[in-house]
Amino acid sequence: MSANDEAVKTITTAAVDSFRDTPDPRLRELLQGLVRHLHGYVRELRPTMQEWEYAVDYLTTVGQKCDPTRQEFILLSDVLGVSMLVETVNEEGGGTESTVLGPFHMVESPKRESGDTIDLLRTGQPCVVSLRVRSADGSPLAGASVDVWQCTEDGFYDVQQPDLQPPGNGRGLFRTDDEGRLWFRTVVPSHYPIPTDGPVGVLLDATGRHPYRPAHIHFIVEADGHRPLTTHIFVADGPYLDSDAVFAVKDSLVVDFARVDDQDKAREYQVAAPFRIAEFDITVEPETGEDAR
Repeated sequence: MSANDEAVKTITTAAVDSFRDTPDPRLRELLQGLVRHLHGYVRELRPTMQEWEYAVDYLTTVGQKCDPTRQEFILLSDVLGVSMLVETVNEEGGGTESTVLGPFHMVESPKRESGDTIDLLRTGQPCVVSLRVRSADGSPLAGASVDVWQCTEDGFYDVQQPDLQPPGNGRGLFRTDDEGRLWFRTVVPSHYPIPTDGPVGVLLDATGRHPYRPAHIHFIVEADGHRPLTTHIFVADGPYLDSDAVFAVKDSLVVDFARVDDQDKAREYQVAAPFRIAEFDITVEPETGEDAR
């Protein structure tokens, strides 16, 4: 081993050891693991000082692009596949599969009743989404909270077009009924590009990657005594299902948005025919002792 190799090893050992007295054992484990992997990356690829400075400047611009309606760091995590990886390694199995939160979630979606519309623009072909929330044993979950958000038929979220869309368009916070069911009216969302006017767009352009996400609707489901679930449903037969820019498509979440011409059905759902309908179940897992800790 050369003197330089010994110096490199000494730096890594010292950096890992600097966290040895961290009171929280999980925080100590996370930080020491992070240092070991970062140092391993540097030893393997040997970035130049100019490359390292560029990386620091790049992350600085990512932070500067963030604001109350735009989370560029989440977007960066998404396009690197990290967001989806974190979701996947934390899945327990047995319930509905999870997907990424994405950069356009709002802390407070407007409260709505089952049967309400979340399409405040009233444009495009109407769509009905009908779902049932169940526990892992198949029992319905009454009073479950279902936070919903989606883009328009043109591929934009309300926060991207504050001059064209009213706040809360495409969003709703619902509660399930005694049978664990709810439904709402909307429009079929479009595929769309993730924002490319920031540093994440620079990354995609430099690497020749497209920015598109397949059409989908987001959900966060929470029920007493159960693990929260963040998931999507994807519109079957749409483009980019096999090349989602954030790697979030799972076969079990691809749902048929069937065309319905029946006038009686249209009246039942308070929409005009023809309309599209998506029907599906969401299963959430009970909390464990480990979740409580």
